[in-house]
Amino acid sequence: METIGHWVDGRPVDGTSGRTGPVFDPALGRQVAAVSLASAGEIDDVVKVAIDAGADWAEASLSKRASVMFRFRELIDSHRHQLAEAVSHQHGKVVSDALGEVARGLECVEFACGLPELLKGSFSPQVSTGVDVHTVLEPVGVVAGITPFNFPVMVPLWMLANALACGNAFVLKPSEKDPGPSLVLADLAHRAGLPDGVFNVVQGDSEAVNALLSHPGIDAVSFVGSTPVARHVFETGTRNGKRVQALGGAKNHMVVLPDADIDVAADAAVSAGYGSAGERCMAISVVVAVGDVADGLVEAIGARIADVVVGPGDDPASMMGPLITREHRDRVRAYVEGAPGEGARVVVDGTTLDRGEGFYLGCSLLDGVSPGMKVYDDEIFGPVLGVVRVGTFAEAVQLVNANPYGNGVAVFTRDGGAARQFQRSVKVGMVGVNVPIPVPVASHSFGGWKDSIFGDSPIYGPEGIHFYTRPKVVTSRWPEAPGRLDLGFPSGH
Repeated sequence: METIGHWVDGRPVDGTSGRTGPVFDPALGRQVAAVSLASAGEIDDVVKVAIDAGADWAEASLSKRASVMFRFRELIDSHRHQLAEAVSHQHGKVVSDALGEVARGLECVEFACGLPELLKGSFSPQVSTGVDVHTVLEPVGVVAGITPFNFPVMVPLWMLANALACGNAFVLKPSEKDPGPSLVLADLAHRAGLPDGVFNVVQGDSEAVNALLSHPGIDAVSFVGSTPVARHVFETGTRNGKRVQALGGAKNHMVVLPDADIDVAADAAVSAGYGSAGERCMAISVVVAVGDVADGLVEAIGARIADVVVGPGDDPASMMGPLITREHRDRVRAYVEGAPGEGARVVVDGTTLDRGEGFYLGCSLLDGVSPGMKVYDDEIFGPVLGVVRVGTFAEAVQLVNANPYGNGVAVFTRDGGAARQFQRSVKVGMVGVNVPIPVPVASHSFGGWKDSIFGDSPIYGPEGIHFYTRPKVVTSRWPEAPGRLDLGFPSGH
């Protein structure tokens, strides 16, 4: 069986810890590879390589860095199908969805290609007689990226594109559940001309994560994952003196007002709730039906579920693939099975789907969901959509704001005034108006509020440049003619 190793100093490297973890093909329901799990000693070796290589990369000219990023962009574009197939094989999402993931990651590389403009400092001449002040942006050093299983190409590119463009070395610790795509990215970066050791991939589990968080050679940490782990990453990393951005979980609501087009809203709910089997931090998991729109909306969503084709990710006919592991599938199924006991009504039960040995679930739709139920309170991270009924616009806003998560939210309406009031009133980091999954383009930054983020830095875009650099302010004086320096103090002469 294939063993998936690391990428260190410009080449594939076998693990030496003796520990491995299983990698599954979720569509087949069987193990297809083993992944090496790095020890703390291996992490130390990788960080030393990154420190040495990063020192030279930080001194590289902006034009050289930009040329590498442009070549990296071209290689990702020309290998997008290879990347998408690698994602589908180990994650399970359909290839068309994986291609969309690659495209959104590619946007971040394209943004980073503008680094000569992005890294411009500032200059204030003659702040005092003969004195100028300017600010330059310098790299932070070695950055660690710890990324989740659900977007094994896009999320690493959220981080590494800006980090590398800013002159940092980067150590990627991808999810051990689908580690293969990370090595494809590393190979493409190498072929783009990135110097050896500047971008390294180390596979691993919690031992690798904790080693990165405590290593003195790591200067900054970027993380995307669940809220409990995000809190641990933030607290541990900052306690060890690191700059940390840690994005956590979500419970994204889609508010449908009485004037909304029910067909449009139902299409959006199905796509945003069940796409990628619901394994998205920006997936819609709660539909908030306001007033008398509820009955028609629930009926329209339920009718569309029958048209969702569930199957292997490499089958062009498939619209939704399997979940990542058997354990996760069983966990998601338990939420649906327990919903009636909490008082919810199962409108469509996707737990009975039979697709052989793969980790499949069908789409489930629950009505009569309310806060206090596990199906509402927990981030299920699967193809389960719950409907909460409220009477008024104000109740909908209150429901959204009372939720501990604040990642994304959407409102569907024809009323521009109501939409404007909604976007100003909700306490959520990303808002969609008639857009169910409001993930920003790469020139804006991605990040939620409340328990969906730890630290004050969103990811990618302008905030990414800010996070991966630190300002250095230089105050200079060049006397126009020889003479003594007069600072305004008595000189004794």
